[in-house]
Amino acid sequence: MKNRKTIEAEYKNAVEQYAALGVSADKAIADLDKINISLHCWQGDDVAGFETPDAELGGGGIQVTGNHHGKAKTIEQLRKDIEKVMSLLPGKQRINLHAIYGDFKSEKIDRDQIEVKHFQSWIDWARNLGIGIDFNPTCFSHPFADDGFTLSSKNEMVRNFWVEHVKRTRRIGAEMGKQLGTPTINNIWIPDGSKDTPIDRNGHRILLKKSLDEIFSEEFPKEYLKDSVESKLFGIGSESMVVGSHEFYMGYAVKNNKLICLDSGHFHPTEQIGDKISSLLQFVEELLLHVSRGVRWDSDHVVTFNDEIQLIAQEIIRANVLERVNIGLDYFDGSINRIGAFVIGARVTQLAFLYALLEPTKMLREFEESGKYFERLAFLELLKTKPFGAVYDYYCLINNVPVGEDYIKEIQKYEVEVLIKRASANSLSTEMVESN
Repeated sequence: MKNRKTIEAEYKNAVEQYAALGVSADKAIADLDKINISLHCWQGDDVAGFETPDAELGGGGIQVTGNHHGKAKTIEQLRKDIEKVMSLLPGKQRINLHAIYGDFKSEKIDRDQIEVKHFQSWIDWARNLGIGIDFNPTCFSHPFADDGFTLSSKNEMVRNFWVEHVKRTRRIGAEMGKQLGTPTINNIWIPDGSKDTPIDRNGHRILLKKSLDEIFSEEFPKEYLKDSVESKLFGIGSESMVVGSHEFYMGYAVKNNKLICLDSGHFHPTEQIGDKISSLLQFVEELLLHVSRGVRWDSDHVVTFNDEIQLIAQEIIRANVLERVNIGLDYFDGSINRIGAFVIGARVTQLAFLYALLEPTKMLREFEESGKYFERLAFLELLKTKPFGAVYDYYCLINNVPVGEDYIKEIQKYEVEVLIKRASANSLSTEMVESN
């Protein structure tokens, strides 16, 4: 545990080292404070939601592994967990909701019937915290998604059901943005695809385009709602073809001026989404990032400080496009403390952007433009040993959140005082239901 004097002394040393490179650590902190990371609520309950008391993730080519104790079972529990997470993070965050997280009050509401009233308590909660909300239609974990097709379904009744669902999420999202005074991003991801080689890829893509055109026929002010579409390379059960491929959504977004969502687990393992950012921003106004960590496939591991997240942050900062990129987390690990998973991923993402903000970009660009590639590489390597961690520690200090490893103790305390007791209560409740 570092005391304030030590943290300030280490920061002073860091300030001097970066100043020698022409970089202001104070400015880097100020710029970092402008970055608003959207926390994905589904890390807190393994993508179960609250449609039914025993709701679980099903279908869609996604799954959660692990069964760490203390999973949130109610809206109140999930909100308490998220508030704990935010108390351990410097800066401000947003919350990202899926449609299955409505406040349904034990009432059975199918997804083509959801309304603003089912999310008003979330809006009120967010307003009290001074944060914004992002939103997503939930096109999985439903009988009408069991055959692997939703917005591209050849069953017109099924397709219309999902079109209506997504239309309603846009209306709800717009109202969220209106009430909270910050635009809601409504991001569309669907699991549609084929396990084995399909014959009619074209037919399904014609239907998906038709569905999107119907969905976006209703317009909302951009200060209330921003629309995003998200591709995927493959999923479990859609190994041979995904209808909403990167090429499909890239073409649709460019033509219709929608945001493109780049998920760092949704591409080939040798692809880095950081390399795509400057290309896509030549043709669309904004991007949405879903920051994750794929291991061999889209396995949604907790974000770590690896080459991928560093390149993402560097490309955004080097191109000076921070105001055009929206940043959210998207992973779900049930094998470790879920609050810890939240905090690790969020802190790592912040740290990656700080690392990029502390880079002497002007000097490195001058080396590059004058052909001094040795000097460019030498400084890129030297930067890896600079004390950017001391700058982040100071950022945490001035935000009155735990510094360094101190957050681990806070999460361990929360586990003892809340999660273990919650797990015991949930187990007892299950036993009582089964005995009756």
